[in-house]
Amino acid sequence: MHMRKVPGFVPASPWGLRLPQKFLFLLFLSGLVTLCFGALFLLPHSSRLKRLFLASRTQQPGLEVMAEVAGHSPAREQEPPPNPAPAAPAPGEDDPGSRAGPRRRKGWLRRTRPTGPREEATAARGSSGVAAPKPGEESIPFSFDFNAFQSRLRHPVLGTRTDESKEPQSRVRAQREKIKEMMRFAWQSYRRYAMGRNELRPLTKDGYEGSMFGGLSGATVIDSLDTLYLMELKEEFQEAKAWVEESFHLNVTGEASLFEVNIRYIGGLLSAYYLTGEEVFRIKAIKLGEKLLPAFNTPTGIPKGVVNFKSGSWGWATAGSSSILAEFGSLHLEFLHLTELSGNPIFAEKVRNIRKVLRKIDKPFGLYPNFLSPVSGNWVQHHVSVGGLGDSFYEYLIKSWLMSAKTDMEAKNMYYEALEAIETYLLNVSPGGLTYIAEWRGGILDHKMGHLACFSGGMISLGAEDAKEEKRAHYQELAAQITRTCHESYARSDTKLGPEAFWFNSGREAVATQLSESYYILRPEVVESYMYLWRQTHDPTYREWGWDVVMALEKYCRTDAGFSGIQDVYSSSPNHDNKQQSFFLAETLKYLYLLFSEDDTLSLEDWVFNTEAHPLPVNHSDSSSGAWHRH
Repeated sequence: MHMRKVPGFVPASPWGLRLPQKFLFLLFLSGLVTLCFGALFLLPHSSRLKRLFLASRTQQPGLEVMAEVAGHSPAREQEPPPNPAPAAPAPGEDDPGSRAGPRRRKGWLRRTRPTGPREEATAARGSSGVAAPKPGEESIPFSFDFNAFQSRLRHPVLGTRTDESKEPQSRVRAQREKIKEMMRFAWQSYRRYAMGRNELRPLTKDGYEGSMFGGLSGATVIDSLDTLYLMELKEEFQEAKAWVEESFHLNVTGEASLFEVNIRYIGGLLSAYYLTGEEVFRIKAIKLGEKLLPAFNTPTGIPKGVVNFKSGSWGWATAGSSSILAEFGSLHLEFLHLTELSGNPIFAEKVRNIRKVLRKIDKPFGLYPNFLSPVSGNWVQHHVSVGGLGDSFYEYLIKSWLMSAKTDMEAKNMYYEALEAIETYLLNVSPGGLTYIAEWRGGILDHKMGHLACFSGGMISLGAEDAKEEKRAHYQELAAQITRTCHESYARSDTKLGPEAFWFNSGREAVATQLSESYYILRPEVVESYMYLWRQTHDPTYREWGWDVVMALEKYCRTDAGFSGIQDVYSSSPNHDNKQQSFFLAETLKYLYLLFSEDDTLSLEDWVFNTEAHPLPVNHSDSSSGAWHRH
């Protein structure tokens, strides 16, 4: 029997509710469900829940990282507040959150053969050796097999300890210990007066921030991590690591130098990770690397020098603006390792595009000018220098070849072609017999070298072995001659420290000609070349020269509260500049320490140093990620 509808009659629902009431109830219920799902998918800390519900979308390593980069995820704009660390899987169990590829074990990174400061971290990992994230860390959804990486190293990171009880080994050990004491003093002074600031001002006993890091802090902390580890300053290393875990925040909004952030912060964090396996360093490096990516959003893909962390934009987008060769050419090492550790190919793609542009563009006489328009892709002016503005571009070519385990043929060919052009058009010998690399301005030479150019002796020595057979001995001799010239710039000053630039004209050689070029700011390039030449030749001269630098630093640059640069190397009582540069701890003291260490300490078979002296590993793997075997 069918019920006949009666006008004005509203039937009750099975729950005893009339239809309008039922409609309102269902409306409320649907709103509640929508709110729950919105929270699940939109709140910044729902990434783990997303992976639980969307497991089918997370099968490709780095996919989530790529998606967030492309979409500028809100979760990347601010760092998350502390949240509980996930429980580590038991030994032998898989981590359900891992997305390991065929080569990679699931689970948090595992470590073996702990040495130095790593021993202190064992308790934090538990008996499984699992390096789980700390509270407040957000995991990067990618698994890197740290245990397998360590097993491929051909030498212990800190080298082997030989019997140093007899001369001259005991003297070398004492020299090394002195340099270690200098590092401890520099760090302790920074920690006491400027901890968390970018650099120490030792005369006024306070900190200095500067403007080139976009609001990032602690440059000295990040720059010091691997040097503290290398010198086995265990307590100091733990202090630095704790600061990174607790106080190094990336939610900054200023304008930063792409180059400086990359070589100091990215390089320092990558190096600290590869030395220790601590997840905090890997995660911070990748997140900071993502914040640099907008700098590449130019018509050519050549990045601008400045990136705005707040807007993500790159600065000075005009046809007349230019990018600097040494800056956009010194990203390759770090960005390949960002891809290696994140599974995200975008980092490697960005720097490969730079190579592509440079290979296509015409080069005057085979030389690379220092300025390139990121808008048009053309050279802005024909100024060529192996010193400032050009220097580390050449360095990264030979080091890319070495870091790829000698598979990156493009880098190798570009390096040796550039070196031949430099030798043909820039290399000179002074009337006094000093070999130097001049600067080139549209065919006219400036007969000077900058302190920054003094790295080139070490670079040429490092690359001599892989040159054409008939050129190898020539390049080794050329490296020695350039390094001798740079030593002369030190020896001819009253302080036995070198000026910022030195000239070869008017009968004066290897000396600055004006006060504005007579300062020394604790630069490392000369002792860097001493270290490479020592490792290649074992000529004791380089250790003698290095020790002279140690004594000069102690006499003229050490203050009551740290080390300071000086304003005039030709004065026997120079004024200080009141700045302990972060690169003094990252580079100068590290290279001096390595000069008096065994060759297998951070062996050149296993490591290359970025232009801030942060060691990055050679890729010894036969089947690595797409970051490597491309050319």
